[in-house]
Amino acid sequence: MERPLDGFTLDFATPVDALLQRSLEQIDAELRHRHGLGAEHTAVGVLDLRAGHLALLRPDRMEYAASVAKVAILLAYFELQPGAVSQLSPATRHELGLMIKSSSNEMATRFSRRLGLDRIQQVLNSHAFYEPARGGGIWMGKHYGESTERHGDPLGDNSHAATVRQLLRFYLLLEQDKLVSARASATMRDIFASPDIPQDPIKFVKGLSGRDREVRRKWGSWEDWLHDTAVIRGPGRHYILVGLTHHPRGDDYLEGLARLVDDVMEQHW
Repeated sequence: MERPLDGFTLDFATPVDALLQRSLEQIDAELRHRHGLGAEHTAVGVLDLRAGHLALLRPDRMEYAASVAKVAILLAYFELQPGAVSQLSPATRHELGLMIKSSSNEMATRFSRRLGLDRIQQVLNSHAFYEPARGGGIWMGKHYGESTERHGDPLGDNSHAATVRQLLRFYLLLEQDKLVSARASATMRDIFASPDIPQDPIKFVKGLSGRDREVRRKWGSWEDWLHDTAVIRGPGRHYILVGLTHHPRGDDYLEGLARLVDDVMEQHW
């Protein structure tokens, strides 16, 4: 089976699709007005994986990432241990699933301590997920449990950080089988799915409740930093949606974002 957008590259020169861009701008403005958010409180991206339609709002503004940065631990686990994909035990697979799907801090810290913060960030940098000259990106500089070890990112001194563009790239490369290897990418997608672990019914998942959608995602919440990032599939659609917010009503915004973007994908693509 052909991988989605096999020859497609998302970088800083990739153009947006005019129709999808207008739709996303309208959705963002409507939701911000409804919930009292300013433009400084949201950053959003959508990528249609069937045709390459892209829309971006403030894609390179780095935000504190909360638990979204746990995707870096998953990537580094398979990058730094080449044999792991062929020797993954059911117990370890389940623990990685708890880290991603249930956002377990205990599991995240267990794996990040084993791998080391410096090595995790080196993996991110090797994939160009963090570029200081381009506004930053994905940063993983602190364990998610009690720890005095902290490496702030060079631009914002965040312990964990992300941008919309780099999160879209992460999921795109994962869907294209281009993270570590095709087999590792497939295993990581399975870990995101982890059907034995219940989905947290918040943010995007709450917004898409009642719809026939597969949602593989990593959400994050800390204080007023409320985020969701996902690959969403359903009849006639396959797309990536990333929403980063910094506002007490961020979850309300993300719930509406998922529903309204999914409506647009159904109507136009």
